[in-house]
Amino acid sequence: MTIYDIPLTTLAGEASSLGFLQRRSLLVVNVASQCGLTPQYEGLEALQRHYEAQGFSVVGFPCNQFLAQEPGTAEEIQTFCSTTYGVTFPLFEKIEVNGEGRHPLFAELSESVDAEGHTGDIRWNFEKFLVSGDGSVQRFAPTIEPSDPILTAAIEATLS
Repeated sequence: MTIYDIPLTTLAGEASSLGFLQRRSLLVVNVASQCGLTPQYEGLEALQRHYEAQGFSVVGFPCNQFLAQEPGTAEEIQTFCSTTYGVTFPLFEKIEVNGEGRHPLFAELSESVDAEGHTGDIRWNFEKFLVSGDGSVQRFAPTIEPSDPILTAAIEATLS
C-alpha cells in the first residue's frame, strides 16, 4: 500500500484517497484556521495556482491537535478557507496527525526527516510534506513559508 491508497474523507464527507492525484507532486499540509501561521493559506494557494498546470497540488488536512486552533466544523472550515483565502486546493476531513489517533497518512509521512534532522511527531500546524510523483517525500518545518526559495526550488525539482 502506498500513500495514494490510504482511505481518506474529503471535507465534504465523501470517501476518497490521494489516488486521483497520483503522478502529481503534492504538498501535504496539516492546516488550522486560528493559528499564527494561518496566513500561510495565502501562500499555499499561490503555489497551487502557479504550479497546478505543471502537475502539482497542495492538499490540506485540518487538525485541531495544536492548542485547539481548528475548532470549526467541516462547513465552517470550508467557508473560512474559500472566503478568506480563496482556497481551491483539495481539503480533507479534520484528522489527528500525532498520538494514538494519528491518521495512517501522517503515520507514513511523519517517518520522513526534514533538513534539521527532525522526524516523528508533527511539531505544529502547517508542517509540510512534498511528495514527488514517484512517491519520495521531503519534509519542511511549519515555519517554512510557502514562498521560501528552499521550498519552491524543491517543488520545481519534482516537476522537471
